[in-house]
Amino acid sequence: MATNKISQDIEMNVTDHLTELRKRIIWTLVFFIAFFAAGLYYVRPIQGFFVNDLPFELHMTSPGEIIWIVFTIASLIAIVGTLPILTLQIWLFVKPALTPKETRVSLSYIPAIFLLFIGGLAFGYLVFVQFILPFLLSLNDGMFNEIFTVERYFRFLFRVTIPFAVLFEIPILTMFLTSLGIVNPVLLVKIRKYAYFVLVIIGTIISPPDFILQLVVAVPLIVLYEVSIILSRIVYRNKLKNHQEYMEKEEE
Repeated sequence: MATNKISQDIEMNVTDHLTELRKRIIWTLVFFIAFFAAGLYYVRPIQGFFVNDLPFELHMTSPGEIIWIVFTIASLIAIVGTLPILTLQIWLFVKPALTPKETRVSLSYIPAIFLLFIGGLAFGYLVFVQFILPFLLSLNDGMFNEIFTVERYFRFLFRVTIPFAVLFEIPILTMFLTSLGIVNPVLLVKIRKYAYFVLVIIGTIISPPDFILQLVVAVPLIVLYEVSIILSRIVYRNKLKNHQEYMEKEEE
């Protein structure tokens, strides 16, 4: 009888968790659809923001291109808008398993994740407009007729900006992994040169084959890694302090 009771309790817990998870997923999808619809509604002013100050005209080679760019912009708006909702739903799902202090600390991650993502997009767009695009246009120097299509321009724009948005999450990810004990500042310092190498490769992939532009892209990524080490040290010290206080209470 006791075994059956334990088995029933486990099944109920699993069912409750799955029900809660489904609820969080549904809420996230609802907000994603809402932001996607908003992106479709405001797609013209958003698209105009990206193309108004271009020193060239964009052309279409097929009707499918305009469909692609409309849905791509709407999807990007939906992802950006849903990101804080998604992180909030994840936090609400794991909240019952957290201590009051962990609850407060983890809640502060939500606006940080959103702001860093927006900051990465803005920085990537600034680098693209101020450095990468002028450099590429200067290579032609009137030798050839320039024909820029809508799809290829926006594909290239998103290829530069979206990786920055993702990479700007490195500090938050490092703090989270440090709090879980997966990484620590000693390890981050130890693998620093390998991390630099990877970040330089990423900068090379994102930027055109020009040494100065690659430095413009790679240096901020390296700075982000150094900031991640500093934040990891803070989290690690607090973790050790909390552990020491807990052990002292146990001894008493």
